[in-house]
Amino acid sequence: MEVDFFSILTLLGGVGLFLFGMNMMGDSLKNLAGGSLERILEKLTTGKSQATGAIKGFGLGTGVTAIIQSSAATTIMLIGFVNAGIMKLGQAIPVVFGANVGSTATAQILRLGDLGEDMFILKLLKPSSFAPVLIGIGAFIILFAHKKKHKDIAGILVGLGILFLGMNTMEAVFAPLKESEAFQNLFISFSNPLLGILIGLVLTAIIQSSSASVGILQALSSTGVVSYGSSIPIIIGINIGKCFAILLGSIGANKKAKRVAMSYLLFNIIGAIFFVVVIYGLQLFITFPFIDKIINRGVIANLHFMFNFIIAILLLPFANKIADLTGKIIGDDKESKIDKELASLDPMLLDTPNIALTQAQKVMFSMTDSIKENFELGSQLLSEYNEETAGKLLENEMFIDKCESALNEYLLKITSKRLHSSERKLASELLNSVSDLERIGDHCENLLIVGRKITDEKISFSTQGTMEINTLLQATANIIDTTFMAFKNDDLTAVSRIEPLAQSITEVKEIIKDHHVIRLQTGDCDIDGGFALVDILTSLDRIGSHCSNIGLHIAKKLTTDSFDEMHGHIYTNGYKTSEEYKALYCYYMSLYSDPITEKYKASLPELEHKISQSDANKSSASKSVDLNTAKADKNEQQAKKEPKLKEIKKTKIEKVKQKKDSKKK
Repeated sequence: MEVDFFSILTLLGGVGLFLFGMNMMGDSLKNLAGGSLERILEKLTTGKSQATGAIKGFGLGTGVTAIIQSSAATTIMLIGFVNAGIMKLGQAIPVVFGANVGSTATAQILRLGDLGEDMFILKLLKPSSFAPVLIGIGAFIILFAHKKKHKDIAGILVGLGILFLGMNTMEAVFAPLKESEAFQNLFISFSNPLLGILIGLVLTAIIQSSSASVGILQALSSTGVVSYGSSIPIIIGINIGKCFAILLGSIGANKKAKRVAMSYLLFNIIGAIFFVVVIYGLQLFITFPFIDKIINRGVIANLHFMFNFIIAILLLPFANKIADLTGKIIGDDKESKIDKELASLDPMLLDTPNIALTQAQKVMFSMTDSIKENFELGSQLLSEYNEETAGKLLENEMFIDKCESALNEYLLKITSKRLHSSERKLASELLNSVSDLERIGDHCENLLIVGRKITDEKISFSTQGTMEINTLLQATANIIDTTFMAFKNDDLTAVSRIEPLAQSITEVKEIIKDHHVIRLQTGDCDIDGGFALVDILTSLDRIGSHCSNIGLHIAKKLTTDSFDEMHGHIYTNGYKTSEEYKALYCYYMSLYSDPITEKYKASLPELEHKISQSDANKSSASKSVDLNTAKADKNEQQAKKEPKLKEIKKTKIEKVKQKKDSKKK
């Protein structure tokens, strides 16, 4: 019996069910684990020695891939981590080796189909028996469960059931081929290594899943024509073909991330070359008695596992050499700003806290430079948005975030050491200031978001509104410069200027809001522009507040005076009531508030005219409405009177008739 057109359709349906079930099961497992898989890969790939780290990475790659049923997903995840600077290339490569081994788990599950049917328990464990049960149980849970966790568990059951259902469907299509001599001859031709490798490579590249390709091969084994000789080259080809998804996933990544993908490709190419040379090289001199022996699902699963496991064990000690080889093939980016700066936070320096604190301080100075640049870029994006400028800002923001995370961890380790009084003060200043610096960076990023919104929604501000925003941007740039100068130079004079400037920014923010309300009434500004304006003003005010916090931390380090923190950020008792503070506050208000209020006062007659004209128009419209209403009321009264007049007239006519009739009589 030959396979007809409808059998091919059924086969495609079986492959589709297999892929869908595998993806559903993997996605549900990932959802059930939450973000723990990513966190495990991110954090637990290092050890006390390089060898320990490599072994841990290999084990994690194997375990995670066995769970999510996709070496491509694990490797693409690693590409993302390396691209973001979370992991180093040397950490990622052992995980890649483990991912190849973990990808063989699906084939081991599918070997259950080879269980005999002599005993009830064995028959029950066969996929054809329990697949419908799994789907039924899972479907009921999905329908009636309310908790997401229960639905994810049900997704695993349904996914596994559908996977086996797809397998059974493929086997049903291949069953008639048992007696087909043409099919047997075709499959024997796969014993040619080059043809078998090509078939496995193309099949896997098309369906983007080595597990599915091995599953199809296992389904074919039910025909009784699959031998060692035909399956080995196909499995080798399958392992090369699965690299296409990885290579596609690395498009657009940096060179280090592309090297992760290249290490995956090299693993499988080296493995293919090794087995081709060993098996078919030896076959020239030795006749393997098992080469023509028919195999089943279990043997195919074992071959797939042994191929990946043997190569992983052989290459794991040479992970660094593989990394160097990928560098020669692809090249490497220049040392990134993140790598360069964070490399200075060397754990070996923790035994000399003074030097470690100096290194942390240098990294924080680099943070301040990036934040200052980001504020300038964010200010530009408010008036003229473009993706190149936005890209620079986001790159700096990534650096700021990484620095904040690394510094927090590093500084906490320093504070656990025995420190002198001056070192404790410096450590406290740095530890308390780093989060404020990161938050200032976040508000600079918010300017990018508002700038994109202004461009996308075609929002425009009035001339007066634009001038006011620019004035507050200047004030905020001033407080950033003043704060960072105080931070770098331990300048108490600069510190004393931060708080009055922050208060001035808050006052100017409120003035701009009041002016905007007036412009809303005159129609010079609209509501959408108002939302964008409030976002800008809030970000600038918050930047001022965080600068004020940093000023407090600097003052604490530099002075021994008592502090009153219950009434805002007051650096020394009574400072806000001092003549110096009042003078600085008046100076900054004259610098930033006066130009706004003077311009507003100059435009006040025009604004009042617009408001009065608007009121007059409303009044005119109101009078018109009143006249129309009166006219309508008059018409209504007239309509009510007409029947009465007619009745009176009719009554009078009848009385006249009666008088005439009486005279005639």
